[in-house]
Amino acid sequence: MRKEGFTLPQEGSKRNRVNLGRTTAAIIAVAIQIGFALPAKTQQLPLAEPESVSMSSEGLELLDTTMQSYIDSKMVAGTVSLVARQGKVVRLKAQGYRHIEENEAMTADAIFVIMSMTKPIVSTALMMLFEEGYFLLDDPISKYLPEFAGKNVAVRTENGVERVPSKQPITFRHVLTHTAGVDPSRTVISTEERALLRPKPTLEETLVARAPLPLAFHPGDRWRYGSSTDYVALLVERISGQRLDQFLQQRVFGPLGMVDTFYNVPASKVNRVSAVYSPSGPGNTIKLRVAPEIRSPTSYFGGVAGLSSTAADYFRFAQMILNEGELDDVRLLRPSTVKLMITNHTGDMPVYGMGGGGFGFGLGFSMLTDPARSREGLTEGTFGWLGIWGTSFWINPTEELVSILMMQITSYRHFNIRQDFAKLAINAITDSFQLRSQDIRGYISIER
Repeated sequence: MRKEGFTLPQEGSKRNRVNLGRTTAAIIAVAIQIGFALPAKTQQLPLAEPESVSMSSEGLELLDTTMQSYIDSKMVAGTVSLVARQGKVVRLKAQGYRHIEENEAMTADAIFVIMSMTKPIVSTALMMLFEEGYFLLDDPISKYLPEFAGKNVAVRTENGVERVPSKQPITFRHVLTHTAGVDPSRTVISTEERALLRPKPTLEETLVARAPLPLAFHPGDRWRYGSSTDYVALLVERISGQRLDQFLQQRVFGPLGMVDTFYNVPASKVNRVSAVYSPSGPGNTIKLRVAPEIRSPTSYFGGVAGLSSTAADYFRFAQMILNEGELDDVRLLRPSTVKLMITNHTGDMPVYGMGGGGFGFGLGFSMLTDPARSREGLTEGTFGWLGIWGTSFWINPTEELVSILMMQITSYRHFNIRQDFAKLAINAITDSFQLRSQDIRGYISIER
């Protein structure tokens, strides 16, 4: 088979608009002034000195020092950190190595497998179709996926595991919030049925083959992180009549200027892909897991994972959300839709896997509802998501702050780099907007 690109197995403010049309000369001048140079692919970022948006240069240098300490301890190979406030990027820092074995230094335009940070992008695509009137959130997904009508649920009884009819159909809201129960890998099924879990060449073939399998619980009964966003992806394809990768390119990546976000990284850009590492041995120092190399292109365009991207590209997406759906005079979503997406739709259901709890879940994003229960060092109302290979992003609408950390490590539960990054980014703020009006809250009302 002809090898054309890089792909990996499948596994997230309104008054300060980002203007990506600034002159290159002015941007380079600012870059020199604040002490870092950007490669050609990221020179269109709106750069500023930290103090111009009430952030501390010293605080951001502490962030750099902390990231470097993890690199020096051989816990990670390298990182790219991006911090932006009021639409201005005040830090874009590449540290360590993109590929240790080849002595390749990390660069600001390095491409990372973002794993579950695919989910917010794919959820955004479906919500664009929501705005166009194709469905309501509580419509059954069988409206476009008839294979998933009339589902059964595997429930434990005193007589063992029985299959009972679902109390309600799977809805669009359920698959967007991980409350659909579509997780057969953790459901009691027969050996013959387990064979249906094997991935097929395309997402549609894979999910349709699994359609006869029972749900893990009644839709809406609980939150369980899993494969729900694959169903979101298939809904985008069925409703739009386009392959997911084509829809995203035409409707999201192209309009936002996300030039380095792909399911299949082109061969010409593989030399910018970061190697993936894993903890190894008693000290959990790293060993190479996946080297960057040209691979056969995939035809499996998932919603759970699959995209690769850069810090600069993901900033464009995150800033669009923070701007209530608009970036550089290009509007993808209406403000009301963005607010709906960052509303907590899961109530008091435990949203686990976030280091202590205190989170709810919206339509593609988690949001912090109780800082006292969280390990993340974030403030109430912050929303975003993570990728299992180390990437993370957070958007704080009150502080108009976007923070993005890119790295490639298959397990990071044994150290606190993610929490340190998030904490140090917000701690670098010198003038808080906490008492000002809040443009994007949606799920909570606070009187000051």
